[in-house]
Amino acid sequence: MAKTALYNMEGAAIGEIELSDAIFASDVNVAAMHLVVRSYLAAQRQGTQSAKTRTEVRGGGRKIYRQKGTGNARHHGNRAPQFRHGVVFAPKPRDYVIAVPKKVRRLAFKSALTSKLNDGDIIVVDELTLSEGKTKLMANVLKKLGAEKKALVVLPEKDENWFAPRRTCRRQ
Repeated sequence: MAKTALYNMEGAAIGEIELSDAIFASDVNVAAMHLVVRSYLAAQRQGTQSAKTRTEVRGGGRKIYRQKGTGNARHHGNRAPQFRHGVVFAPKPRDYVIAVPKKVRRLAFKSALTSKLNDGDIIVVDELTLSEGKTKLMANVLKKLGAEKKALVVLPEKDENWFAPRRTCRRQ
């Protein structure tokens, strides 16, 4: 079983806790984590860029000069890519989503948790109770635990002191 230190809210180690091998002792699959991160970042792209293609641009319907006898190359319209205002491959709206199977997502999640545990970046606290929902109180707890910059706090159930009420703005 994977083990890690157990802390209290004051930041003092009070013992050890055993973690599930199914989650915290699996092999780290970097390829699965990479695929999930790529999928996440690609899903955030808008995909709304658009420009006109050769068929949508104004002009270019008439043959610019006759086929033979001029000594020049054969051309049809003046919207071909080699001409000024010509269009080659115009961007069109599209979806950037990369589909990731559920098993690969789970594997990536287990790999990330195992990697964090191996690096010593997981802190397990026996209980997190706040007297009132103040940011200053939580900032002090995180400072004592040594997690000042970035932290993901996972709780077993919903606690009202941890969630600020959502304010809604009504239009008159």
